[in-house]
Amino acid sequence: MSHVAWEAEVQARAEHPRTPCAREFEQVFHGWPQAEAQAPGRVNLLGEHTCDHEGFVLPVAIPQQTRVAMRRNGRSHFRLYAANLPGTVEFTLEEDPGQHFASYVYGCLRLAREEGAEVPPLDIHVGSEVPTGMGLASRAALEVATLRCLRELLPFAVDDERIAQLAQQAEIQYAGERCGILDKIASSLGGTDEALLVDARSLERRAVPLPTGSQVLVLDSGVPRSQATSGCGQRRLECEEAARLLGVPSLRDVEHLEPIEALPEIPKRRARHVFTENARVLRAAACKDARAFGELMNASHASLRDDFEASTPELDLLVGLLQRQPGVYGARLTGPGFGGACVALCEAQAVHQVAQEVLAQYRQKGHAGRLLVPAMA
Repeated sequence: MSHVAWEAEVQARAEHPRTPCAREFEQVFHGWPQAEAQAPGRVNLLGEHTCDHEGFVLPVAIPQQTRVAMRRNGRSHFRLYAANLPGTVEFTLEEDPGQHFASYVYGCLRLAREEGAEVPPLDIHVGSEVPTGMGLASRAALEVATLRCLRELLPFAVDDERIAQLAQQAEIQYAGERCGILDKIASSLGGTDEALLVDARSLERRAVPLPTGSQVLVLDSGVPRSQATSGCGQRRLECEEAARLLGVPSLRDVEHLEPIEALPEIPKRRARHVFTENARVLRAAACKDARAFGELMNASHASLRDDFEASTPELDLLVGLLQRQPGVYGARLTGPGFGGACVALCEAQAVHQVAQEVLAQYRQKGHAGRLLVPAMA
């Protein structure tokens, strides 16, 4: 190490806190990071499959975070290491790294440069607690954390709303994923103590306090979301067909349920879910009573199961076990469905007992679930 590089390393160590993420960075890259940032995953309390149709969503951030650390490396290329994946990916900004995970980070770097930031070659370390494949916005957390870290490291003046917009474009343009902006807004602007009512059309939002004395619980059903992509794509097409038959640009524009009930069976049920789910979100946002809020969650699951057909027998079983617990106000599947996780609103003091009892009952039925939120200490 040259004298200049040694002095830079000493300064980085002095200026940067000795966080666990920084120590992990040092183990991989044998030096100290110059910037570090984090972003949470999210869970939807209500508002499933409304985003694609310019409706309303009510997400809340979860405690688990994705953490990104960076430093200028003085090389001709970037080096990216993810703690839960093998090996280090090396790339330049002139060519896609060729690995799907790296494409999310690569897209953020490219868009930051397009925004006017001078992005030098970097060493980048990613560590995440956000469960993947559960519909908890792990990709959004990665993108938002990456952009926040660039904002910390470089002259890169973007606010949190713009970060959400860039995160969405990074995923669409560089990872090839058709996605909305709601996950990114929840990760970039949401908090764990209150939900965020978001209008998917205007992107207007406001904080919604959780009912007093309540806490969010998220359980994994143990069923992979293997059909989620194709299932969601088919449901989107069916909703768009319903909008066409109703003569509206989007199902958001339907003002009454009566014309929906006159549609053919499949578009009728899909549109009915979106219409009633939007109404449930708005009612929940004005609701201060935990039991009334929980009833809306229960009704949401019934709609997702019967009208949208996005549930599975395992999710129905797990949700039913939750709904029968005295300490649970309401429960529903969360995320796209077709497997994955469910969310419950519980009495705060009962949340761990509820999780333990429900997962034990679920195992007795021959299934393997696990606790996702709150994470085990």
